[in-house]
Amino acid sequence: MSSETGSLMLEEALSAADCVALQLANDVDRYADLGRHLRAASFHNAVTVARGSSDHASAYLAYLIMARTGRLVTSLPMSLLTLYKSPLKSDDLLALSVSQSGQSPDVVEPMRYFRAGGATTVALVNDIDSPLAEAAEWALPLRAGQERSVAATKSFITSLTAGARLVAEWQEDAELKAGLAALPDALRAAGKVDWSAALEVLAPARNIMVVGRGISYPIAQEAALKFKETSALQAEAFSGAEIKHGPMALIEEGYPLLIFATRGPAQAGLVALAEEMRGRGARVLLAAPQDVPGRDLDLPVAAIPDLDPIVAIQAFYVMAAQLSKARGLDPDRPRHLSKVTRTN
Repeated sequence: MSSETGSLMLEEALSAADCVALQLANDVDRYADLGRHLRAASFHNAVTVARGSSDHASAYLAYLIMARTGRLVTSLPMSLLTLYKSPLKSDDLLALSVSQSGQSPDVVEPMRYFRAGGATTVALVNDIDSPLAEAAEWALPLRAGQERSVAATKSFITSLTAGARLVAEWQEDAELKAGLAALPDALRAAGKVDWSAALEVLAPARNIMVVGRGISYPIAQEAALKFKETSALQAEAFSGAEIKHGPMALIEEGYPLLIFATRGPAQAGLVALAEEMRGRGARVLLAAPQDVPGRDLDLPVAAIPDLDPIVAIQAFYVMAAQLSKARGLDPDRPRHLSKVTRTN
């Protein structure tokens, strides 16, 4: 797809490959030290602390940790600490925070609390001089550079990469490390994948369901947020396992669904769901790799399935920037939003 939209969002999304290459070339010893620390630590559970796109990146990281190490990971409702002042136990805990700005008090305060209570605290943050970086024992820069578009793209992709890198060092996983090394080229290829078929369906749409499952669900969440943010399109993300528990009542003739069927155990069920929803009248956009029959959008793949969500969202971002323009909006200046959000 071309960069004819001329938006900062598109420009920054397409720069993600270079940002990832820069991240992978730096902080090698720091990641290795953190990996050794995590292998030696006694904690059993972990908690993530994040908002918005960073929370979706945290969900991807949480999935990798749970699937690969067997440790449970919980997304912290920050108000438990910032508003309710709940006495949460911090010892034997790993606290992970992801942030672009590192400025929001409801992200910084919990990390200070957990560190003071004896937790291992890790911040994956783009602004390494931020209050969040100072609050955490281990602060690792995303190296996405300044992001001028309000809608986060390259900082989200570098957040996913940093999370996968953390897990690769933790597990000393050579296959995952090799897959990460190949990511910049995979991202460049993903930025050229043609998703223009989605524009015809989504430009006139009023709402949409975005569906994933397992490791692709955080990408569905991120895509739904970007639809709202940049195209003023009412979008909800659902796990493919949840659709039949109530959301299916919304399906009517022509209702749009975007389904991320990345490789792995959940793929077959998502492909079957796409076919069922077509039978119920939905206008399905099935994003799946080239070897999947019946796909509507080609879903790029990485060196290993666990990294597929990173290249999948790259292809989506290019389309999302174009969709915003097609709907008469400016993807760089969403209504009522600013780059840094501070909540308590």
